[in-house]
Amino acid sequence: MVSRVRVWLNRTYAENVFFMDQLRRNPSDRAVEIHATHGDADSPVLAAADTAELEPEGLSPAGYVEYALAQCRRRGIDVFVPRMHQSAIVAHRAEFEAVGTALLAPPPEAVAVFHDKVIAYEAVQAIGVPVPPWWRVRTADELLAAVEELEAGGHKACFKPASGAGGVGFRVITRSPFSLMHLSGFPTPYVQLDLVLEALRQAEEPVDWLVMPRLEQPEVSVDCLTGPDNRVRLAIGRLKNGRRRGFTLQEQWLEPARRIAEGFGLHYLSNIQFRMFGETPVLMDVNTRPAGGLHQLSLCGVNVPWLAVQLALGEDPGEVAPPFLGQDYTVVSGPRPVRPVSLPQQRTEGSEALLPAVPAPVESLGVSAQVLPL
Repeated sequence: MVSRVRVWLNRTYAENVFFMDQLRRNPSDRAVEIHATHGDADSPVLAAADTAELEPEGLSPAGYVEYALAQCRRRGIDVFVPRMHQSAIVAHRAEFEAVGTALLAPPPEAVAVFHDKVIAYEAVQAIGVPVPPWWRVRTADELLAAVEELEAGGHKACFKPASGAGGVGFRVITRSPFSLMHLSGFPTPYVQLDLVLEALRQAEEPVDWLVMPRLEQPEVSVDCLTGPDNRVRLAIGRLKNGRRRGFTLQEQWLEPARRIAEGFGLHYLSNIQFRMFGETPVLMDVNTRPAGGLHQLSLCGVNVPWLAVQLALGEDPGEVAPPFLGQDYTVVSGPRPVRPVSLPQQRTEGSEALLPAVPAPVESLGVSAQVLPL
């Protein structure tokens, strides 16, 4: 009898409830048990798992590695998908292997390159992948100089943290004075240049921002599955243009994504994002982890989370092509169960399992994203 696979997702995005669903519905009909940990007691990821715990707060990266190793030993984890403290965890891959756990994450060298967007842009540019013009700024004067140069070229300037995930900290610069117009409707990413400059001049510490032109749609996120031999097994682009989403296999997107994934050893799951600068597709960002929207590839007839787990277990699926490309779709919100009550105080070592898997009552619902065809 084939043994069950025990997978752990640490503090991850709510959308990864769909990642978990796909693991359980794998085409190999393999039994999968999922362990989840999080800092938010009401994360739907905890409710969706077979076993779950609250993560301790305030751990240093080294302390978190010790916590993770203990989890893997005690829970019998076969495959660990780390998001929280990924860079510290992958540096100890041999220690996880010693307790029987495979890390579904790239090697530390690859994670380090893409932790800092400036280093990433320089490295990617060196292998011939186009990037937008960019400036690293830490002071008000540096920001103003970068904005003026971009505006002189006819571009809108935007900025984001040099290190960070998702759209956290992204803002678009405007010179329109602050007025009641900015207080009507929904909040936008636009921020007044004079307010930003004043905030920088009053700040006690310098910032570390990347300033670049605002790139145009479409945005294409290429999800890659890459083996430890640095060979891409699967690459599919998810195309975003306003509310409309779709899929693409056009080489103008896939070829540079493969070059990055293979050239830098982005083993297992990565997400490589592009936008348009004029007529040229340019790199926007590289995520060394599964994308929150990875489950959307199920519309193309592939179960990518399970393919990645197989690869991590040494069961190489070989090169995989989607049997078809799904129709265009949009993303909407829907209900998802959470725990009936917030978790009790963090368990202590040696106590009973904190969170058995129990269904949440109907009134205890969270919200997660679902896809609907257009």
